[in-house]
Amino acid sequence: MQDWMETYKWPIIGAILGFILAMLFLTIGFFKTILIVLLTIVGGFIGYFLNKTGILVKITKK
Repeated sequence: MQDWMETYKWPIIGAILGFILAMLFLTIGFFKTILIVLLTIVGGFIGYFLNKTGILVKITKK
């Protein structure tokens, strides 16, 4: 079972994300779903930037 999960990890993650996206399209509509996806991507980039620069570590240590 472990070998199977390791081999098909990314297709499984893609299928789960596709299912979630499809459910969002069906329940809240196209434009609201696109807004959620875009804001999630922007938030991910902001989090990556803050983590890479270490700004939050400097602020929280003061």
